[in-house]
Amino acid sequence: MTTQDLIPEIPSLHDDTLAAALRHRIDRKTKPLGSLGRLEGLMLRLGLIQGTERPQLIDAQMMVFAADHGLAAHGVSAFPSDVTWQMVENFLAGGAAVSVLARQHGLTLSVVDAGVRHSFEPRPGLLIAKIAMGSRDMLDGPAMTVDECATAVAAGKTLLQRRPGNALLLGEMGIGNTSSAALLLSRLGGLPLKDCVGRGTGLDDAQLRHKLDVLSRALDKHPRATEPLSALAALGGLEIAMMVGAVLQAALERRVIVVDGFITGAAVLVAARLQPAVLERCVFAHRSNEQGHRLMLDALQAEPLLDLGLRLGEGSGAALAWPLLESACRVLNEMASFDSAGVSDKH
Repeated sequence: MTTQDLIPEIPSLHDDTLAAALRHRIDRKTKPLGSLGRLEGLMLRLGLIQGTERPQLIDAQMMVFAADHGLAAHGVSAFPSDVTWQMVENFLAGGAAVSVLARQHGLTLSVVDAGVRHSFEPRPGLLIAKIAMGSRDMLDGPAMTVDECATAVAAGKTLLQRRPGNALLLGEMGIGNTSSAALLLSRLGGLPLKDCVGRGTGLDDAQLRHKLDVLSRALDKHPRATEPLSALAALGGLEIAMMVGAVLQAALERRVIVVDGFITGAAVLVAARLQPAVLERCVFAHRSNEQGHRLMLDALQAEPLLDLGLRLGEGSGAALAWPLLESACRVLNEMASFDSAGVSDKH
């Protein structure tokens, strides 16, 4: 597989004619100019992504990518690694927050085993695409070999190709994955590691200092991993790599990509460093309470829809933001214009 096969060229969505037509439609609705605030910007973005003045959201896919991390053995999380597979079971049983929210909003929820250190019985809602039983300890060497990383990215592309619909909501699960996200942000964003590292699943001050020490050693171990794919292989995780592939494929297909929090943001950061036009297809759901997420959003030049103090992950923020996307489409398509309603727009 060549790099071009793995990372297809993703063109810009820049279209002055369509943008002008969308703005005209939005401005002619029966409302004061600009009175729907940021919802109007969301209407414009959805129309540009889909290439139409009448965007619609069809058969949205919520995909939660799960994997274990070798670095978790160093106590960088408040929870043991077994929680990864236990939470996968919870997702599949319908008991997790994202499970509840997906049911509420009619989202198709799939859980992807990208590299969980556990063998699952096949069942509906589970997509087994395991590359390995978790990533390696990056204090000893790269988290993934180059081949493993490329295979994970390719698997993410293939999984997305096989899913219907025109919208992807990203979610993740993996004890230790805030560490990988922080490392990728620091390396690809050129930011001090201490500013990128947060409390993850709830570390106290002493645990946070320990996490920063471990991650500092991990970053120092891989000084040459500076390009997006080399950084992903050295410092990332199998679920993050698989999300990179799904994001690239979704962007190529002009699907709306709803980005959840810090870890899904790290996957989008890698994808955007490979193909910058990916960001034109993204809607950022929320700003989380994880310390590095604000910096991640800045690196992605993103303005999130919500700020609720969330730090759960799973795709929960993406699911909570989803009704805003649905509302943007419905208002654009169903709200009367001054002309159709016979309402005067004269002051």
